[in-house]
Amino acid sequence: MPETVAITLRVNGAGRQVRVDARATLLDVLREQLGLGGTKKGCDQGQCGACTVHADGRRVLACLTLACQADGQEVTTIEGLAAPDGSLHPVQEAFAEYDAFQCGYCTPGQIMSAVACIREGHAGSDEEVREFMSGNLCRCGAYPHIIAAVREAAGQDRRADRARA
Repeated sequence: MPETVAITLRVNGAGRQVRVDARATLLDVLREQLGLGGTKKGCDQGQCGACTVHADGRRVLACLTLACQADGQEVTTIEGLAAPDGSLHPVQEAFAEYDAFQCGYCTPGQIMSAVACIREGHAGSDEEVREFMSGNLCRCGAYPHIIAAVREAAGQDRRADRARA
């Protein structure tokens, strides 16, 4: 019988206590136990980026992260990016505006990586965005639109910072 452990996660701002198989990935717990299907299971080997989430503000591949490793951490999934009133995050808006998706399967992981890209200051050029986002694959080839969306959202972020100053 597999060993189970009790963990506490703060997922999208809400505290959640769950009992998990000690070998369960964060991806499987988010999708199967917490019902958050926005984070996608792509390759299940950490090579495609479809499962990208934020854990304590850093982007992580949920398929390579044991749920036990995230115990006590703040986990943000694609479902947690929008504001409480339902308004989209600026990156989500830019993805819609720039048609930065085709089939949409990779979109949640792309958006989560794009948010981290901007937050960490890696959106200064197309090349910089391309390098930072290189771990997120899009089988449909929407890369030019993804890069344009990231650059647009980064520009909005910089404009907002100047307005606050």
